[in-house]
Amino acid sequence: MHRSASRLTRILACAAVPVMLVVAGCSSDESDSKGDADASSASPSAEPSATVPPAKYSGLPDVCKTIGGKTIGSLVPKVKVKGGTASKSTDVTSRSRCSWNGLDDNGVKGSQYRWLDVSLMRYDSDASLGSGAARAGEYYTKEIASARGTEGAKDVKTAAASGIGDQATTVTYTLKKTGEDFAYATVVARTENVVVTLTYNGTGYAGAKSPGVGEMSEGAVKAAKEAVTAIADGAGQVPTAEDTPKAS
Repeated sequence: MHRSASRLTRILACAAVPVMLVVAGCSSDESDSKGDADASSASPSAEPSATVPPAKYSGLPDVCKTIGGKTIGSLVPKVKVKGGTASKSTDVTSRSRCSWNGLDDNGVKGSQYRWLDVSLMRYDSDASLGSGAARAGEYYTKEIASARGTEGAKDVKTAAASGIGDQATTVTYTLKKTGEDFAYATVVARTENVVVTLTYNGTGYAGAKSPGVGEMSEGAVKAAKEAVTAIADGAGQVPTAEDTPKAS
């Protein structure tokens, strides 16, 4: 009887305090005693582990060598720089980018312009941020959204691309530039902890027929597959700090 009266007193007291405090200090006698028992029996080994799986790739290949010369020649006729133009990067083992462009000028018959760009982004595993693959997955999603949100883009379409890394998506659209209609295809692919973003676009000048998004998509997918394969093969691998011999 004494226990019941005491318990009733506690319940009435709890009813008069905010809900947040009820959760913290107004549990039943049974839960209090059980909680004490659990706390006393807990051991440090029961705490969750802060480790994450190591990232598969610790470096990146030379980005301008991820796509073969034959492919570049077919996708970018009359390419200005066959070896590609690399963008500046403070850490080429984590992020790099290369582009090619060319104008096939046929005089009064018109001209064809093509532009190809590929960028690589690599993520390391971090106990506080997650595994390299998971972090790359987040960036992969953002890159797709970025391509879809291109300012001025029309007829935007998104489709899954099979056979390219662990996951891949193609985004196609048209865009008006320099008075002409350009056809665009962007392929975003993730292979383990590396994300490849490849964009291929083109147009016809001086009355020449402009390419369709289907043609651009086909070329972009072909080039993206080569880039992903180059990452897996380690072609032209840029040495990491651990790989660089130390002076004796």
